[in-house]
Amino acid sequence: MRKWPVFAAAAVLAAATLGALSSPSATALQPPVGLTADNLSTYQTNGVVWAMAQANGVVYTAGTFSAIRPAGSAAGTNETPVADFAAFDAATGQPTGCQLDFTVGSNNATVRALAVSPDGHTLYAGGFFGQVNGVGVSSLAAIDLDTCTVSGSFHPGVAGTVRAIEATADTVFFGGDVTSVNGQARGRYAAVSTTGALLPWAPDADNPGRALALTPDGQDAILGGDFDTVDGVNSHSLAIVDTSTGALVKAYPTGFISATSVTKDIVVDAASNSFYTANEGTGGGVFDGRIRLSLTDFNQVWRDTCLGATQSLSVYQTVLYSGSHAHDCSSMGEYPDSVRKHLLAESVDDPHLLSWFPDTNDGIGEKIGPRVMALASSGGTDYLWVGGEFTTVNGTAQQGLTRFASGPDTGAPTLPQTSVTSIDPGSVKVSWQSSTDNDDGLLTYRVYRNGGSTPVYTVTGSSLPWVRPQLTYTDTDVTPGVKYTYRVSASDGTNTSALSPNASATVPTAAEAYPAQVLADGATLYWRYDAAAGSYTADSSTGDDSGISVGGPVHGVTPGAVPGSKAYTFNGTSQWTYSDRLHPTPSQYTIETWFRTTTTSGGKLMGFGSNSTHPSGSYDKHIYMSNSGRLNFGVYAGTTRVISTPAAYNDGNWHLVAATQGANGMRLYVDGVLRASNPSVTTSQNYQGYWHIGYDSLGSWPSAPSSAYFAGSFDEAAVYPTVLSAAQIANHYALGTAG
Repeated sequence: MRKWPVFAAAAVLAAATLGALSSPSATALQPPVGLTADNLSTYQTNGVVWAMAQANGVVYTAGTFSAIRPAGSAAGTNETPVADFAAFDAATGQPTGCQLDFTVGSNNATVRALAVSPDGHTLYAGGFFGQVNGVGVSSLAAIDLDTCTVSGSFHPGVAGTVRAIEATADTVFFGGDVTSVNGQARGRYAAVSTTGALLPWAPDADNPGRALALTPDGQDAILGGDFDTVDGVNSHSLAIVDTSTGALVKAYPTGFISATSVTKDIVVDAASNSFYTANEGTGGGVFDGRIRLSLTDFNQVWRDTCLGATQSLSVYQTVLYSGSHAHDCSSMGEYPDSVRKHLLAESVDDPHLLSWFPDTNDGIGEKIGPRVMALASSGGTDYLWVGGEFTTVNGTAQQGLTRFASGPDTGAPTLPQTSVTSIDPGSVKVSWQSSTDNDDGLLTYRVYRNGGSTPVYTVTGSSLPWVRPQLTYTDTDVTPGVKYTYRVSASDGTNTSALSPNASATVPTAAEAYPAQVLADGATLYWRYDAAAGSYTADSSTGDDSGISVGGPVHGVTPGAVPGSKAYTFNGTSQWTYSDRLHPTPSQYTIETWFRTTTTSGGKLMGFGSNSTHPSGSYDKHIYMSNSGRLNFGVYAGTTRVISTPAAYNDGNWHLVAATQGANGMRLYVDGVLRASNPSVTTSQNYQGYWHIGYDSLGSWPSAPSSAYFAGSFDEAAVYPTVLSAAQIANHYALGTAG
């Protein structure tokens, strides 16, 4: 599990004393990230971009598309016809004058690979095509970039689609589905001179090649693809061969990369003395991530194990950028199986994810998202171009192409969601969900009171899209009976969000009995469900473990379960709340919530699960209702162990349910009374997980309901790291029903 930096206060107003503490500073781009996540205005395509190359401030793109159109234009409007190729100014995103038409008889041509010669004057294009601008070629062509004309003398006869190209001053190496060149057999890879003459270089792979790169000294070629053997030797998906003889230098037997995975891209970075692979797999036990290997001995330095079909890579400064549809990085301590993230960044020194999260959608075709990347420079600014089959970028319509720059950073953090509460005469607690910024993980927050222009509190905190810790300021300079209003802003050091809407609380003249007792009994998660709107569910405990409410449950339901409270109502089909923080399995615990329902389809009220936004693969320590309305408390201890209430509780009234497990076994209480127990079951399944209210997997648990979603209202949910006594639970019920 990621360990987050401790939040540091810069200025705290407490007990009328203003004190200054040291604090790290937020910066517009958090090092080592060197590119903003703000996508720039860029022309679009009407199909898939498979290949990119750049030279002299121009980015060349190719693939399977027939038109380009300006940014902001809807599909089918303002289109300029093209034939699988377009060239753009790297700095403006506008088309240049270079136009090439790739065609092949009556079939659909496609361009799958582009490479520029070292001198920047020649562009080599590979794919499946028979003509370029009317000049006869055979799936491999050379273009003079000074004149944008096709070479009539460079026309090797290639049988099979070309998918990868690397060019030196005198040689063009290529690979793909190639079976012969100029009538001579080749095993997926081949080489020709810059005049088009076939060279003897002929490593023999048994299945298609998809990637090709050369070492900086030019002595070795790195091959990647679908193959299982090279030159008859077991080398699955990756191999090193000599650039002079084609002889195998290093093999990677099946298992180094999963037998069901292939290599889609290879990028060489001399600065880190490494090369990196992008991998995609199908089925179970696949490898979908990225590997760093040494250029000295070609051995692995590290690998990440994110799942989600990595397609493309680019190294900029000391960061590896990648395009994929990564959906589960939990095996490397990052986010659990959830919504796909298509653009990621990680340090070349170690494979943890950095704070860079622009995003596309899956798009058309195979619905992979990004397919290719290219770095270009112009006018002192560096640009990362991304192509693929996506149709949106950062939530806005944009097809096939996008780009990001080394600056300036113009995107402000998201607006903080804020909660203000006061349950005792001496303080007001201001809590907010940390904001997100797609290229800054460390943000600075400022709290303003009663419309003031000077912040009463400043703090920095780290967050990621899937971990947004709650931050809290406790104002003790307050007077009982007086109402106080607060607003919060978030800043990356350059860009600042708007102030959050006013949130207020009136300081009570006496402590509120129920919440005061929950806190006194040691709750480390306490969701009061009092928010008027939004997905943020504040944690009123000292654990600062906020909840994320999914699907828009109804807020502000009155009356709530306990005096003066409000509640949320869940629809029983798509709504639930999960904890933002990943937890180790508790050795002892109490879970407790108030609920009200008339459902006859049951559902999960509260429990522990291994996932957050997706159904959990491991799940227990949960309270669920059967269709009959009976409550069940279950844990997994080698087998499912469940205790159940004799009576039903789907009568439309508020009820308090609490379940405990520890040295005294399992106990289930309803309305302050012990209803079921099993003193012999003292352990549960061991896994890291999240607390859930209203939904999670139930699988084939005994008396499982027809719906895992719970239709009803919730209020005052709490988790304790101890086993509460029967007297404590009875006291909670008494305080909650005191009128």
